Amino acid sequence: MEEGHPDLLGAAHPAQEEMPFAVVQGEPLLTPPKDLYIPPDALEVFLDAFEGPLDLLLYLIKRQNLDILDIPIAEITAQYMEYIELMKELRLELAAEYLVMAAMLAEIKSRMLLPRPESAEEEETDPRAELIRRLQEYERYKQAAEDLNALPQLGRDVYQSLVVVPDRSVRRRDPDLELPELLLALREVLQRADLFSSHRVQLEPLSVRERMSRILDSIRGGGFVEFTRLFNFEEGRLGVVVSFLAVLELIKDALIELVQAEPFGPMYIKGTGA
Repeated sequence: MEEGHPDLLGAAHPAQEEMPFAVVQGEPLLTPPKDLYIPPDALEVFLDAFEGPLDLLLYLIKRQNLDILDIPIAEITAQYMEYIELMKELRLELAAEYLVMAAMLAEIKSRMLLPRPESAEEEETDPRAELIRRLQEYERYKQAAEDLNALPQLGRDVYQSLVVVPDRSVRRRDPDLELPELLLALREVLQRADLFSSHRVQLEPLSVRERMSRILDSIRGGGFVEFTRLFNFEEGRLGVVVSFLAVLELIKDALIELVQAEPFGPMYIKGTGA
């Protein structure tokens, strides 16, 4: 239930619309229900609708469609004092600025009522000029604040969407090279060596140490050498076996290591210091 402004104008102003007692589900109630029970201290809770004395004065002027440049000081002062008395009756803590404005209105009212010499009428400024200037300035600031408040605000009118993007980074991990895969590679090499085998009996000494040195020379530049390029298939099965033993000896001495980019892919050797 929303509280309206107190009706301060009275029946002396027929142009003023009657303020509803309350608004319930969009329907205004001009009179309180007969069966409504209001505790004695219920009116101690007062929702002040004005932000200060200038806001109250501006409300009184606009409510009666008065010209802000030609304010009827006597009438506005009376209505303003009615509001002050209402606040006192409700035992509200009255801000000092309301009392200062009441004193200012009383001073302007007295200056308006005092007779002025005819010679000084043109030279003397309007006593209401300072009040009019402050009201116009306050009205501009209040309208600017309402315009800013009408703009879309984050968290009230618009909401920021948050999308959590999952981590899709792929860490490539070299597959572990097991002994069965190494034996499969050896079998493939042996099958290729059989294509170049012959029945010629030829004495050709082959040294595992010499083959180890040759393999180390081939990877001395720090690069990768394909596993199958370590074998000279023209040497036949014996040359393949010697080269394979040389590779095993180098792996055992931790001088080279075998790497494979993907499962069942080609194997490469590199020096352990590369």
